[in-house]
Amino acid sequence: MADRGLRAQRLASGYGQAQILFDVGLEAHPGEVVVLLGRNGAGKSTTLKTLVGLVRASSGEVWFEGIRVDRLPTHLVARLGLGYVPEDRRIFTELTVAENLEVGRQPPRGALPPWNWERVVALFPNLGEMRDRPGGRMSGGEQQMLTIARTLMGNPTTILLDEPSEGLAPVIVEQMARAILELKREGLTVLLSEQNLHFAEAVSDRAYVIEGGRICWAGTMRALAGDPETRTRYLSL
Repeated sequence: MADRGLRAQRLASGYGQAQILFDVGLEAHPGEVVVLLGRNGAGKSTTLKTLVGLVRASSGEVWFEGIRVDRLPTHLVARLGLGYVPEDRRIFTELTVAENLEVGRQPPRGALPPWNWERVVALFPNLGEMRDRPGGRMSGGEQQMLTIARTLMGNPTTILLDEPSEGLAPVIVEQMARAILELKREGLTVLLSEQNLHFAEAVSDRAYVIEGGRICWAGTMRALAGDPETRTRYLSL
């Protein structure tokens, strides 16, 4: 297999005595958007947290840019270029937009152009109008943009997005979709978890469907769109 991007195989993890993931395998490559779809509680967030090391894998392997990372601490995985945007955002509410972004800054890596204020504002124009606004005085959608922008300031080669469209107004969801497609054009690897099938169809090349902590379907987004049985069985609310 190619060394570039992110790959997990036979991955198992959980919390304490509760096993959540069972034999999970997936991969995502540069310039590709891959979505992990599933209902609430299916194991999507746990998968992303296990990939980045916030939840320790009990078995299996995670490979990132040709390096096995499932035994590395999270901060070292991040330094290798694996960015993670959690569902709960976790911005610094007392810091301004500019200060939040500065916290995330890391040196450039690889051949990708480095991120700075100008590039972030081009991706998320809303942020350009609130440079000195404290994070706690932003809307949920603006905070989501700030969290992604802060992660990009770390110059990742791969970015994991946990439910990026959840709870956002439709106009903000559209902006989020455009931003993800722009990251794809930049050559980043993007892996997102989602429940919003419409959003996933707008941005994703391939999909994995997870249910009960197991991958139960994998294929192109086009194939999933043409498979009503799978969508009804695993994704309908």
